[in-house]
Amino acid sequence: MSDNVELTDLEQKSLGEIPHPSLPEGSSIYGSTKVFPDYQAENGEAYFTLVHGIAHESSVSFVAVLQATRALRKGFETAIYFYGPGALNCLATRGFPTTGNSAFPGEHNINNQLKTFIAEGGKVYCCRFGLSLHGAREEDLIEGVIPAHPLDVQDAIIHYARKGAIINSTYQL
Repeated sequence: MSDNVELTDLEQKSLGEIPHPSLPEGSSIYGSTKVFPDYQAENGEAYFTLVHGIAHESSVSFVAVLQATRALRKGFETAIYFYGPGALNCLATRGFPTTGNSAFPGEHNINNQLKTFIAEGGKVYCCRFGLSLHGAREEDLIEGVIPAHPLDVQDAIIHYARKGAIINSTYQL
């Protein structure tokens, strides 16, 4: 706290009741035991994620991309399908005051993680109808994102279900 700020006696008393920080940085407050085995993909296994969460309004969208990246690194054939408002996660035109500039820390987390996911061999699909609902243009997609017809959402699920894929569906509004 700045030395220039004047505090009342009650404010001083309140600040002094509990020492801050109560634990020094780097202190463990959670255990680290992993309960389940660290499964790796067996030959031919697939992992499919559906995302229907709005960029930056839904942490579940970012977590879904991180989970898909982890599955990809475990050897699963992995794809992510963004639909509805989730399609906005695939835009390369995010930024302020210009594209690519982060107006706040983390604004490009999803963009950067999708680029990593694609570079490592994952497939990203984006529903054209989801884009159209928000006036987003297909040419504004992150490089490597595959535009898909609205009827592909259901058929993609069938495709990956028939492959025996693990299907992770996230939905948030």
